[in-house]
Amino acid sequence: MPSLEFNRPNLPVLPGWCPDHLPSHAMKKQIPVENLKVGMYLEGMAGSWLQHPFLRSKFFIKDPNDIRQIADSGIRHVWIDTSQGLDEGQDPAPVEVVTVTPVEAPPAARPAPKSTSMSEEVVRAKKIMGEGKRHVVSMFEEARMGRAIEPGAAAGLVEEISDSVSRNPGAIVSLARLKTADDYTYMHSVAVCAMMVSLARNLGLDDATTREAGMAGLMHDLGKAMMPMDVLNKPGKLTDAEFVIVKSHPERGHELLLEGGSASEAVRDVCLHHHEKMDGSGYPHRLKGDQISLLAKMGAVCDVYDAITSDRPYKAGWDPAESIRKMTAWCNGHFDEAVFRAFVKSIGIYPVGSLVKLTSGRLAVVTEQSAKSLVTPVVKVFFSSKSGVYLKPETLDLSRAAGAEKIVSIETPEKWGIANLERFWVE
Repeated sequence: MPSLEFNRPNLPVLPGWCPDHLPSHAMKKQIPVENLKVGMYLEGMAGSWLQHPFLRSKFFIKDPNDIRQIADSGIRHVWIDTSQGLDEGQDPAPVEVVTVTPVEAPPAARPAPKSTSMSEEVVRAKKIMGEGKRHVVSMFEEARMGRAIEPGAAAGLVEEISDSVSRNPGAIVSLARLKTADDYTYMHSVAVCAMMVSLARNLGLDDATTREAGMAGLMHDLGKAMMPMDVLNKPGKLTDAEFVIVKSHPERGHELLLEGGSASEAVRDVCLHHHEKMDGSGYPHRLKGDQISLLAKMGAVCDVYDAITSDRPYKAGWDPAESIRKMTAWCNGHFDEAVFRAFVKSIGIYPVGSLVKLTSGRLAVVTEQSAKSLVTPVVKVFFSSKSGVYLKPETLDLSRAAGAEKIVSIETPEKWGIANLERFWVE
């Protein structure tokens, strides 16, 4: 795998020191947090990225408050890169700053996470989702302030999401759908990241490409950071002029990633082309068929699914199973058929959270997919459509029901007066 490079911007010369005036034997080393000082280059922190309060895990220490925040977060040891900043005990030297281009080593192979139950993974996934939102909000704020966007800063988030998908693919993908209308812009990026990882695995893509797919999902809507908030969150139908503005977000996002200089070509391509359609009717370049890259085709499917199943300022989200049905009807002109089939396999014909009626007349919510068949998921029965009363919740694996119970229809909670459906599978 080729080395990944990124450009660090010119740093201001602080009185009495220079990060690049260093001996030739400089290296990366671990030090206690209490030894951190202004002028050091932070290379990483000992512990999960979930612990520390920063969007980036690699940055130049310019403010004593940064050191205080790291210590307050519970991190006890950090790595510094003495080729880019001061070493322990090193005396500052007033030398002119120059730009350096460090090269990151490829990520070391890690053991695959062990599978967990839905209930176990939901607990972890909730935390990852919350931290994911914080990262995306920070990224959007940096874009609005004209700062360069470095996708590599979110590598830890993509890794955590990828691990969650490995442990139980239904948990984080399904939780992401439960975002509020106000959170949509930010949580949509986290949701598409998770779905891109799950889809990449179902397509048999290698680990490096899967990570890149996840990063592309996280960055695909970056251009919306530059959209007027009153247009982005408008509760009613957009005017033609407003729609033109919103349709510019792929190009604006692509520009931001180009300016940052560290996003891969594949990530930039998904950002620019996730609204292209197979029949050439998409935007911004009206690409068609094989002119659209595989990752951009994947991005198109994941983006649409999350958009139509989520609550938005102007509409309530559709039922996940009904959404799959509608997307199937759109497949000919909109999506690549092979990619869409793999997506359905990854998420299910009846995705987690779908409300279904069984042959007995009981209503159930889908809680997990079955390894045996897409049409026989694990469900939690909780309501009688015949008597209109709630039942004691009962988990039922339809793949083991020996034909006694089958799904006969997709239902809506509104039809039966059911509120807070997610409590039957999230809690």
